[in-house]
Amino acid sequence: MTALLACRSLSAGYGKLTVVRDFELDAAAGSVVAVLGPNGAGKTTLLLTIAGLVPRLGGEVLVGEHVLVSGRPAAANRAGVVLVPDDRALFASLTVAENIAAASRKGSPTKAEVLEVFPALTARWSLRAGALSGGEQQMLAVARAMVQRPRVLLIDEMSMGLAPIIVEGLLPVVRRLADSSGAVVVLVEQHVRLALECADQAVVMVHGESVLRGPSAELAADPSRLEAAYLGSGVQ
Repeated sequence: MTALLACRSLSAGYGKLTVVRDFELDAAAGSVVAVLGPNGAGKTTLLLTIAGLVPRLGGEVLVGEHVLVSGRPAAANRAGVVLVPDDRALFASLTVAENIAAASRKGSPTKAEVLEVFPALTARWSLRAGALSGGEQQMLAVARAMVQRPRVLLIDEMSMGLAPIIVEGLLPVVRRLADSSGAVVVLVEQHVRLALECADQAVVMVHGESVLRGPSAELAADPSRLEAAYLGSGVQ
């Protein structure tokens, strides 16, 4: 497999506190990686480090053959890394259209293409982002990332604050975006079953370390291994 996104012995943290330890990842173009684990496992720090928002303490992050510069979010973005944070980071006072326009660049998907993926935004196009429902805000956050034509799309807790029925509709969109664009999608998600359904591979993190990884279908078929990994009771 030729990796579009690779992490090599990646370690990261804050000051003297190491939060992510020797993390390894190889993800091919068009694949979805689910990063799972209990709260405090280091999942968000992992995404922030790949995006350049947290400096590395060690190791490398590569997009294609390009090694990203540590702690340089603008450089990571130029290399094609786009982050959808857990707070969505929308411009609440701007309309849906204005949020999309602010992120658009040459060759971005058109309005029609965006609305084909997120038809629920059609009637909300001229509405301020702050007036949208939680699910609609999440659609807008992903749509805003989509128009940046990411090579690597990082999504942190898409389901945060959303009803399960909304999440069930959103996660398949992630799968379609990866398939249609060829981007790698790294998805941090607490809805384990739904994440495994849309992902190709999954990694379980506990205390900053990868304790279990493998094809999503295999992990979904053996929930006892997932439970053992989450509880830290050992994985064979």
